[in-house]
Amino acid sequence: MFTCANAGKEDNMTLKKLSKDRVPENNMPVKALQFGEGNFMRAFVDWQIQQINKQNLFNGKVTVVQPIERGLTTMLNKQDNLYTVILEGLMDGKVVEDFEVINVIDSTIDPYQNWQDYLAQAENDDLSFIFSNTTEAGIYYEEKDQLTDKPPRSYPAKLTVFLYKRFQLNKAGLTIIPCELIDRNGEKLKEIILQYAQNWQLPAEFVQWLEEENTFCCSLVDRIVPGYPHDNAETLSEKLGYQDPLMVKSEPFLLWVIEGPKSLTETLPLAKAGLNVIVTDDMTPYRERKVYLLNGPHTAMVALALLSGLDTVEDVMKDPDFRVFIDELFELELIPMLTSPKDELEVYSEQIKERFLNPFANHQLTSILLNSVSKFSARLLPLLKKYIQEKQAVPKRISASLAALILLYRGDKITPVDNEYILDSFTKAWEVPDTVVNTILKDESLWGMDLTLLPDLEVAVTENLQSIEAKGVRSFIQSLKGE
Repeated sequence: MFTCANAGKEDNMTLKKLSKDRVPENNMPVKALQFGEGNFMRAFVDWQIQQINKQNLFNGKVTVVQPIERGLTTMLNKQDNLYTVILEGLMDGKVVEDFEVINVIDSTIDPYQNWQDYLAQAENDDLSFIFSNTTEAGIYYEEKDQLTDKPPRSYPAKLTVFLYKRFQLNKAGLTIIPCELIDRNGEKLKEIILQYAQNWQLPAEFVQWLEEENTFCCSLVDRIVPGYPHDNAETLSEKLGYQDPLMVKSEPFLLWVIEGPKSLTETLPLAKAGLNVIVTDDMTPYRERKVYLLNGPHTAMVALALLSGLDTVEDVMKDPDFRVFIDELFELELIPMLTSPKDELEVYSEQIKERFLNPFANHQLTSILLNSVSKFSARLLPLLKKYIQEKQAVPKRISASLAALILLYRGDKITPVDNEYILDSFTKAWEVPDTVVNTILKDESLWGMDLTLLPDLEVAVTENLQSIEAKGVRSFIQSLKGE
């Protein structure tokens, strides 16, 4: 951990910004290209690389590529690509508070401004890995993207151009590990790249090189990263002894499950460094637990809690009414739908609840709200369908969260954050309030299916929405207790 001797001794008004004079110089070669410079990647992937560097197990740095037009590369450059990770929370019942300046980012590239600098990274013989987190909507096929675009719009297209350049240079293949929270992320990324190769009429030799020399791994990431500590940034700056507008707060817990070859335990020796990283040939059970028991409750609580005036996940867990709602959601609707042993799921659920109660996280519900429609589809809809099929009934809490989501996306109380098409769909549906539930549930572009085909779901969601409007959220969730 890098600390400052003057931490806490300077007046915050005179604190200097974080810069390279505060940390040891890192002259290691660049071994990874990373798409995404947001809070999560900096507190998850980059933080872990720093840990294996400190133990002399990896000895490599990262070049970060900004995947969209607006990003943080300029801010990172202004402070020598350094930033602070603040670990705060409970771990095994003990309070953890740790500060560390991360110095593994060698450089940052905005491909929208410096396309040739981006392509030049393909020449690096030390390069071994590509990591990414371009949000759940980032791995998609954009039919308008072309090989000659500088740059193409989508992340998979940018990566295809990069890999093709590397092939042309006769360089070695790479291990590609996406961190986006979609099922089978590595397989989907590879599938889209092959689609671009076909549509762009790239040579068969490139496709063969792609298949034989590159390894696409599916992965599952788990670490709650609330991000910049807006609530106490000034106090933290005084404690650190410098200003850092890119400091990022994270819980101590992490899990990274990578479905890939066992050789990864040596080439990316995270577990050897004591980190909670699992290399496996089947990540399915790990994904099931994480997506449905960590991400699922987040999505289930967010609209209901925001509409009731709560601000953070901790607020939800400390609220007597919402705590019952969450406990019964786990016990009655989530755990019974999963295939892992019940006792293991119950232990994991209690760990999740401890993490939700992290007194340091200040995990804002508004940050969880982002892209709630796609999150509901991935995190709760599969269990909703399974519950209806097996129980011949509609799960009360999951359907309540769906009703609250529809109400919140009306936009008159809370401003939803989602893509333009989805927001327009809800706006148009709300023009006829009497049929809004039917219109939204029938829209296959939102959910991947017509949800009105699920027995009794439309009736349940309609009644829930009407009840929330008539009683208010709190009275409504109180009425669910024990149901």
